[in-house]
Amino acid sequence: MSGPGRTDVPPDTVGIELREEGVVVEYIDGRTTLYRGVPERVEGTLIAVSTKQIHVLVTDPAETEGVMLYVNDRKTDEEILRDSGVGRIVLDSGETEELFPGVTARQTRERTEIEADPAVARGRVFVFVEDEWTEDSYELVAPPDSDE
Repeated sequence: MSGPGRTDVPPDTVGIELREEGVVVEYIDGRTTLYRGVPERVEGTLIAVSTKQIHVLVTDPAETEGVMLYVNDRKTDEEILRDSGVGRIVLDSGETEELFPGVTARQTRERTEIEADPAVARGRVFVFVEDEWTEDSYELVAPPDSDE
C-alpha cells in the first residue's frame, strides 16, 4: 500500500468544533487535530499550489460534524485514512471532480482549485493548505449579492 498509485477513499463523518483559535477535527479513531487560526474568507474559489497538502472540510448545518477529504494526498496510507474517517481523492491534471454537493476540485499541473457554493453544500466549507513550513486556513463563502 505504498507508492504513487494511491486510490480514492470515501470519507466518513468526523466530529468538529469551531473555536476561537481554529478548527478542531475529531477523527473516528478518537484522535484530534487543530487547524490553527481563524480561517480567511475567500469568495467562491480558492487556488492553491499543487505541491501543498490540501484538506477540504464541509460541516453540517449545526457545525458539530462534517466530512473531510484530502485532495491529491499521495503519502497517507489507505488504512490510516479509513481508520480516521478522512477520505481522499486523487486527480490527474485536467480533471474536475465534485467532492461534495456544491464543492468541486479542478487540477492542473501547477495548481488545485477548490470551488464552493455553501448554500448547495448546506454547511460551511473550509480548506486547509499546508506544507512543512506553513499552515493556512480558509473558508469558502458565497460572493455578496450583486442585486443591491
